[in-house]
Amino acid sequence: MRILVTNDDGVRSRGIEALAAALAPLGEVWVVAPDREQSAASHSISLHRPLRLQQLGPRTFAVDGTPSDAVYLGVHHVLRDARPDLVASGVNHGANLADDITYSGTVAAAMEAAMMGLPAMAVSLCARGPALDFGPAARFAHALASGLAGHRLAPGVLLNVNVPAASDGTRWRATRQGRRSYGAGVVEALDPRGRPYYWIAGDELAHADLPGSDANAVLDEGVVSVTPLHMDFTEDAVRRALADWELPGARRVGETP
Repeated sequence: MRILVTNDDGVRSRGIEALAAALAPLGEVWVVAPDREQSAASHSISLHRPLRLQQLGPRTFAVDGTPSDAVYLGVHHVLRDARPDLVASGVNHGANLADDITYSGTVAAAMEAAMMGLPAMAVSLCARGPALDFGPAARFAHALASGLAGHRLAPGVLLNVNVPAASDGTRWRATRQGRRSYGAGVVEALDPRGRPYYWIAGDELAHADLPGSDANAVLDEGVVSVTPLHMDFTEDAVRRALADWELPGARRVGETP
C-alpha cells in the first residue's frame, strides 16, 4: 500500500508520529501535514495566497496551510506520479465525535481525500494533555487500514474513528453520528492598549443518548467508534417534500424523482 498520512495538529505532533509508525508495516508511508496546529480549520483551503512546501525528511513534508491544503498538495503534487491507496488523518489530540466533525480539520482532511475518490479515515484519541498514550489509537488504525485493504468503500465515504482515552484499541463498534451540546461561552478581555478581544470558550455540556451513536459508544461504553460519513449531505425526504411547496411569485419546473 501507498499511504498518505496527515493531521490538523501539525507535522511534528506526537499523534501523527504514532500513526505513521503504526502504518509503516503496511507499505510506503508519506507524511504531508500542516507546519503548525490547524485545529478547527474545518474544510478550508487556501485560494488567496501561495502555499509553501518544506521537505523535512525522505517522505515527510510540511505545508504552511490547512489540513485540506496538505491533502491536496500531497495527492496532486508530492504523490502525483502514483496516487495513494489510503489517506489517514490523525491521530488527533482530542475527540471528533458527533457535531465536532463540522469543525474538525482532522475529519476535513479525510473528507478532501474522499472527494478525490480515495479511501480515507480520520482517527482521534478522545483525550487531551501532555502525556497521552497514542499507542492504542495507532494500533487500531493499523487494524482498520488492514481491513480497508480488503474492502472497498463506496465513493465519497470516509471512516471517522474515535478511540476512548482508556481503551486498549481492541473493542470497537460501527456507529452513527451522535449529538453533543456545548456551552455558548465567550471570554472578553482587554489587550495592553485597552482594546477588547474575545475567546470562544464552549465546553461540552452533555451528549444526547442516541443508541448506536459514536458519542454513546465512546463516552458511555468505552469502545472505539467507527462512523462512516458520506459527502452527499442531501436530505432526500425534505427534497421530495419540497415538490409540494407553493411559493408566491415563483414557478416550480420539472418533476422531483
